[in-house]
Amino acid sequence: MFLHHTMTTLTSGMASLIAPVPLLATVEPENSPIVLSGVLLSLVVIYLASKLGAEVARNFDFPPVLGELVAGVIVGVSALHLIVFPEGGLSASDSVVMTVLEWINHLSPEALINVFESQSEVVSVLAELGVIILLFEIGLESDLRQLKEVGIQAVVVACVGVAVPFAAGTVGLMMLFHTPAIPAIFAGAALTATSIGITSKVLSELGQLKSKEGQIIVGAAVIDDVLGIIVLAVVASLAKTGEIDVINVIYLIISATAFLIGSILLGGIFNKSFTAIVEKLKTRGNIVIPAFIFAFFMAFLGNAIHLEAILGAFAAGLVLDESDARNELDELVKPISDLLVPIFFVTVGARADLGVLNPAVPENRAGLSIAVFLIVVAIFGKVVTGWAVFGQPGINRIAIGIGMIPRGEVGLVFAGIGSASGVLDKPLEVSIIIMVILTTFLAPPFLRVAFGKPLQPPTTGENLTESSTLPGES
Repeated sequence: MFLHHTMTTLTSGMASLIAPVPLLATVEPENSPIVLSGVLLSLVVIYLASKLGAEVARNFDFPPVLGELVAGVIVGVSALHLIVFPEGGLSASDSVVMTVLEWINHLSPEALINVFESQSEVVSVLAELGVIILLFEIGLESDLRQLKEVGIQAVVVACVGVAVPFAAGTVGLMMLFHTPAIPAIFAGAALTATSIGITSKVLSELGQLKSKEGQIIVGAAVIDDVLGIIVLAVVASLAKTGEIDVINVIYLIISATAFLIGSILLGGIFNKSFTAIVEKLKTRGNIVIPAFIFAFFMAFLGNAIHLEAILGAFAAGLVLDESDARNELDELVKPISDLLVPIFFVTVGARADLGVLNPAVPENRAGLSIAVFLIVVAIFGKVVTGWAVFGQPGINRIAIGIGMIPRGEVGLVFAGIGSASGVLDKPLEVSIIIMVILTTFLAPPFLRVAFGKPLQPPTTGENLTESSTLPGES
């Protein structure tokens, strides 16, 4: 009798241990395996789309990240409805993945809604982790020593390249399209980005990476990333409060700048500690685990002081860029980045409803006008930066300006965070994504025309080219 009672107790205890644990607190326990099935099926779609899109883009000599975005548009709400999210009034019946799960598991309408919302939340969290890792990787790729070498010219070009499109975009949207202040500021901030990965790749192909123009472009693009992340931290925090408070803006600018500069200044001290820790650890992950502990802690710290988690991740990357283990860390981060970053890019594309730009629908025509306006500001707001260079007679100013045009992965970060925060309505969100796509497409051929024929055959051993490779590109 005692043995039977003991066995019954042990069996019930083991059953409670191996029972499926809900992925989220809001999930009904019996639906947890179905939510997991939905997440797994969604990841299969996301990875297939990202890889196919990246390969097609690369075959046409475009950045793979652009292919991932377009693939996201195809599998998302604009076309196949494989990956959709509850935002914007979409329901479980709009999702092909949910239709498959409903057919397999015979779900009730209430259970289907619960599974759809939970599955979407899990995928969104994975996408957020992806963007944090992306910014950590961008920080690792940003060479602070090179910034010091290019000097004041790159700083001036970067500042003009941030100020002009931001001011023109924000004021233009408010005055011409009567866009509310917060969305207009967010869209203006999205115009400030410059993709160092795309620009440096084209410069290397043209043999202009070490030219005076090339050094200014790459240096300014790196500084643009730093300034852009600060701007993004400010406007994203403003989006949370829903109002513009001058004192709050000043606080955010000071805290973001202090956070970033303080992280860099403390980097030398931390790097010694990081190297010592890495040398003492003997098990697998002795480099990458401490690095991600630091990156996630910095991301948490950025969030905790009312900035953005991505600013903390970017600062962590800048700090570890000076580490002795930097080269090995770069290689270790890439596989993790390859797994999570595509989720971010595909979901950004999947959320973009291109149907709102259908000119046949009268209410959509405003969105098309906004897209055209943003593209014009995006191009001319960067081209003018070439004329900000001083004391350099005979320099190719148009090439410098064109080199600053592509928004690439940095512009998508702005669009994705703006979408997740709910600040951007559909026409404005899609207009920003179209602006990112077109500037990324147009800049490489225009830069080739501006520089003319390559000075030398493309080199494969350039350190900068290697460090500037986009996530997902090999």
